[in-house]
Amino acid sequence: MRRLSLILLLAGAALAASCVTPAEKAAEALAGRLVPQYRINFRQTADSTERYRFYTKGKQLIIEGSSTSAMAVGLNRYLNGWCHTTVSWYAHDPVEVPEEQPVVEQAVEGRALVPRRFFLNYCTFGYTMPWWQWKDWERLIDWMALQGVNLPLAITGQEAVWQEVWRSFGLSDEEIRAYFTGPAYLPWHRMCNIDGVESPLPQGWIDGQEALQKQILRRERELGMRPVLPAFAGHVPARLKELYPNAKITDVSRWGGFPQENACHFLSPEDSLYPLVQRRFLEAQARRFDTDHIYGFDLFNEVNPPSWEPDVLAAYGLRAFDSVASFDPEAEWLQMGWLFHYDRKHWTPERVRAYLTAIPQGRVILLDYYTEHTPVWALTKGFYGQPYIFCYLGNFGGNTRLAGPFWKESRRITEALADGGAVGIGCTLEGFGINQWFYEYVMGRAWKTSVSDDSWLSALDLRSGSPEGFWRQMADSVYLRGSFSEGSLACGRPCDEGYHHWTVVNQTPYAPATLERLCGEHPTETLRLQVMGNRFAALRDDFVAACRSTLFGEAEDLGKEMKQLLQQMDSLAATRPEFRAEDWLEQAASWGKTPEEKAYYRDNAWHLLTIWGEAPNLNDYANRLWSGLIRCYYLPRWELFIDTHLECLKQGKDFDEAAFHQACRSLELRLARHAPDF
Repeated sequence: MRRLSLILLLAGAALAASCVTPAEKAAEALAGRLVPQYRINFRQTADSTERYRFYTKGKQLIIEGSSTSAMAVGLNRYLNGWCHTTVSWYAHDPVEVPEEQPVVEQAVEGRALVPRRFFLNYCTFGYTMPWWQWKDWERLIDWMALQGVNLPLAITGQEAVWQEVWRSFGLSDEEIRAYFTGPAYLPWHRMCNIDGVESPLPQGWIDGQEALQKQILRRERELGMRPVLPAFAGHVPARLKELYPNAKITDVSRWGGFPQENACHFLSPEDSLYPLVQRRFLEAQARRFDTDHIYGFDLFNEVNPPSWEPDVLAAYGLRAFDSVASFDPEAEWLQMGWLFHYDRKHWTPERVRAYLTAIPQGRVILLDYYTEHTPVWALTKGFYGQPYIFCYLGNFGGNTRLAGPFWKESRRITEALADGGAVGIGCTLEGFGINQWFYEYVMGRAWKTSVSDDSWLSALDLRSGSPEGFWRQMADSVYLRGSFSEGSLACGRPCDEGYHHWTVVNQTPYAPATLERLCGEHPTETLRLQVMGNRFAALRDDFVAACRSTLFGEAEDLGKEMKQLLQQMDSLAATRPEFRAEDWLEQAASWGKTPEEKAYYRDNAWHLLTIWGEAPNLNDYANRLWSGLIRCYYLPRWELFIDTHLECLKQGKDFDEAAFHQACRSLELRLARHAPDF
């Protein structure tokens, strides 16, 4: 009898286990990674619309949802609203929740307003994630699931695919690896901007990234996401022109100030070779990574097409799409809308209309990339009928600045959903840096809830441990503008007035005293760094004024204060792992198998943060207030500036700014040549 009871019990348990759906199993695994101490039961529903519902029953939290994504969003809302915790996108941050599991007394519901939720930017794979290992990706994927992301950009590991393809066209491994760039610059190689910068790409990197991509895709698909894999956009090695002299291959316009030797080459979609390259790439990619039938590729990102004639642009778009659709009849093309904002001079309404409407309706999806500045959907009649995803960018180059127009972006999201016909919401940040809360807010707007903006900000007070009303004040008085490549003056090349280069726009849309007051209420490392950066800009102005008034003693004291403040900023930044250049370089070196490879990766990582591959147009673009970077790169530049000024005062000479910039450039190249050993 006892044996029969045991058999029945085991059979019942097996039956119960067999009834767990893949979506429920994935959601349970997600919760197990983040809050294993909590009792949470996930139940998939048969709703045709994505929705979630959660409540407490007995000692368990029940989360119902129509999909893994819906259940994950429900879990996140519970963690935010009842546990008052935020799950970081960084693996080094623990998930802190109350010891006693909070009770949800009345059922809470939400439903998706749009079916597509996109995340990431091609540039993020250079400015944030080039050196990540699986533990870093695992946390980010979990974070994306919590935000409801179901269209993550997934471009890791594609060099292994291209290596196979270009071998099949007659290129040697040495030629192929020389065509690629160093790891940190691969996003711009993939977008047909630069070739061969800091090449050859090590084979160990190619192989390691392929293995990592398989882990990434497996987890993203497990969580109900459709990873956006790449497709061929026309970028080919220069060697292909020699192997196929009759092919329509043109030189792409030089990009970023790089020399002609680093310029790219474009195979026309009208050439018979184009669909052959496309098919070989998609076949090789599908063998390795499978497909979810959505492909991200862009023909002309920040470069000129061979022709601006509308009918030629239309032919390019249609034939590029056909080359993918002939391989995958279910294919959808995901394109950045960035080029229509970036080069509005050339991308006139006539050309944009011709290019987009040539592609079958609904088979291309546009990413309206930079809506905090320019919602392109409003300038193009909703991309002339093609579906689009409303995106917030918010961070350029990984800059560590408080930026983002909260109330303006809120209004624009409402307009895009109500009047613009957006089919999705997304975030296209170039680097993580800071301001995670803003991206969570934007992704949350993809779901209908009863939570107003004011309530959302009040809840943020609770989960960030800030005083009541703190984040409302931040939204009202600090988060007023999203600037292009905004950085602290401390991060830029020194100059007497304003800022030296466009890559460090030293402008604050708020009164520095306001931020100082708010920082006094809630003194986080990020706010303190921002306050110190603002203070440094004021000191620079005072120092230059003292020099011009020939007040040597005052100028000397101010110069000392500037140097000390930079050292203090370096020490403060060192308290946060994400603000340490040392960690960035260690992550890079971890990909190396030999001392030579480790040094190569460290140097490549350092160059991106400083001289950007010696491209003068992009110098300091990836500026950030990081320890090590301040101490070993920004501080020496400012020491040269201060000491040169003081020496001129001693000698009764005028400060020669042109000569200083020449000397500073020599210093930059020397400091950036090799990554420092901290």
